[in-house]
Amino acid sequence: MKSILNYSHHLLEEVIFSGETVIDATCGNGNDTLFLSKLVGETGEVIAFDIQEQAIDNTDQLLIEHNCSNVSLVLDSHANIKNYLSKDLEGKIGGAIFNLGYLPKSDKTIITKGESTIEAIDTILQFLKENGRIILVVYYGHEGGELEKNTILKHVISLDQKKYSVLQYGFINQKIIHHLLLPYTKSN
Repeated sequence: MKSILNYSHHLLEEVIFSGETVIDATCGNGNDTLFLSKLVGETGEVIAFDIQEQAIDNTDQLLIEHNCSNVSLVLDSHANIKNYLSKDLEGKIGGAIFNLGYLPKSDKTIITKGESTIEAIDTILQFLKENGRIILVVYYGHEGGELEKNTILKHVISLDQKKYSVLQYGFINQKIIHHLLLPYTKSN
């Protein structure tokens, strides 16, 4: 059985192709950004967001170590993704990933919030290619995490089932850190 992160990468590998533009909405320590960079190849582009300079620096260092030059790092909230996507990308974003919660080994009071994530999801859905995917990995074992998870769940449950398939995947016996995965598939 695949771990949450391995499964999320598998779901993205199924729909993202070399040369596409993709989004890492919460680059954190850069692991998803690096994965996406390799997936889209030299002709593709990754736009990676984080609100913490430490996360941007950590990601930048990892990308340098792996000679990745196809990533734009953005020090801003994923709620502002629309400010970084040009009109010509509508219907062309291959996929996106969010790792929600807090930056490991950092200030645990700086957390993602449901409202900003929903704004980012709704923006990405406008730009997502047909059969593209948005993956949300929600770590909710911290203060504020349960509220964030419930806010996002309420929103994604309301998405039109004729346009989007929403899957929830998680291990039910995790006691310390809980995971929730919600991939979207846009199919017109």
